[in-house]
Amino acid sequence: LATMGPSTGMAQMPLARLAYGKSIVLPGLLNWLSCIGWDGINSVFGAAALSLLTGIDFVVALIAIVVVQGALGVIGYEGIHTFEKYMAIVLGVMFAVLTVAIVAQGATGTSRTDGLPGADGTGAFVTFTTVVASFVLAWSLYASDYTRYLPQSTSRLSIFWLTALGLTLSAGWIELLGLLVADKATETTVGTIRDILGGGVLGALALIAIAIGTVAVNALNDYTGSLSLQAAGVRVPRVYSAVVVAILGFLFTLYLNSGNLTHKFETYLLFISYWIAPWAAVVLVDWWQNGARVDVRRLVDFGRLHGGAVGLVALIAGFVVSLPFQTSELGIDLYKSGWPVNNIAFDTLHGADFAYVVGFVVAAAVYLGGSLLRGRSTAAAMAEGT
Repeated sequence: LATMGPSTGMAQMPLARLAYGKSIVLPGLLNWLSCIGWDGINSVFGAAALSLLTGIDFVVALIAIVVVQGALGVIGYEGIHTFEKYMAIVLGVMFAVLTVAIVAQGATGTSRTDGLPGADGTGAFVTFTTVVASFVLAWSLYASDYTRYLPQSTSRLSIFWLTALGLTLSAGWIELLGLLVADKATETTVGTIRDILGGGVLGALALIAIAIGTVAVNALNDYTGSLSLQAAGVRVPRVYSAVVVAILGFLFTLYLNSGNLTHKFETYLLFISYWIAPWAAVVLVDWWQNGARVDVRRLVDFGRLHGGAVGLVALIAGFVVSLPFQTSELGIDLYKSGWPVNNIAFDTLHGADFAYVVGFVVAAAVYLGGSLLRGRSTAAAMAEGT
């Protein structure tokens, strides 16, 4: 997906109009809302870290976080690239120090599969890898947003491997650190991380890293969210759209913090994130079919886009069929109520979560079949016309 940027000069969700046509409204609005949601959830931790570090009120800390990330979202591509480039170095050094400190404590983590019999242990392992992969998969919605201004001559292979390695290594590093301290993290507050490190300089360093990391990730949410709203056909300048995302994220953070609702809404966001794999499948299949011949100029005018029924049906089919293969936390309640969610994963697959794979394959097959049938129908109509 990231390799599409230099060859088209377009951001990811606007470029998805090629496959989805006017039906891009659904994924565009879904991603816009998701960006606001994650903006709000991330800011809870970033503002809490800044508040603990400096002693200022949570709301004041939140305003500081939102102003900086919102400004980056408004500035856009160049500002974000510059900020992320330098913060990658700063945060890299910080987390290297924190890694040494955690390992020096003799932290060995804990296993969630201890005592599980063979098949159940395998199922738990599969679900664990799914959770790890889901973090990387979520960024597919942002991919070409941050490669579209690279020269067209940029090697597609280089873009692919640098993107894949950057995501995999950084995510893997932080996730391994999380495993190392999992047995000590009895709560999910930022204060717990500080306490695990014994407070002092190391504890302060962890809080600084959390605050800076929040700005770094939320700047991407603000920018991509603004592009997603435009892609959905809403006529609003990108700058104003970015401001709206930042403000709504700010208000959502206040709401979450007022009632300790962060975990509850996180489960909803994680549940609906299962649409990302089917979405990506449709985009990739369409790119394979038409990407080399795409005229991006015809994607700019929303009114001239095709209906997008095939893409929409494929997206919905992929998501719906994947529901029984999930092991989502929200799905547990639905499963207990008799809904066909999580049931195959729990009843047949020993808790293994294959929803992303199933959703991707089903959506790809439906879109490929539908587009081939559409092509034959068009060809037949043209033949009759002649």
